[in-house]
Amino acid sequence: MSTLTSDMKGRAHAQRRTHLWPALSSALLGLVILYGAGFAPLAAHNAAHDARHTAAFPCH
Repeated sequence: MSTLTSDMKGRAHAQRRTHLWPALSSALLGLVILYGAGFAPLAAHNAAHDARHTAAFPCH
């Protein structure tokens, strides 16, 4: 019975690790895009700024 319990704990831990990578990579990609839009040349920055306002997303 202890072997079954430890196997189930091992699987649960592996599932948590598997779900962690997509979340971390998505967060990193989001930060890169946000940083890129913030420090982009003026035309690209203004386009991103206007898109945020169009989507009713506050940015100030």
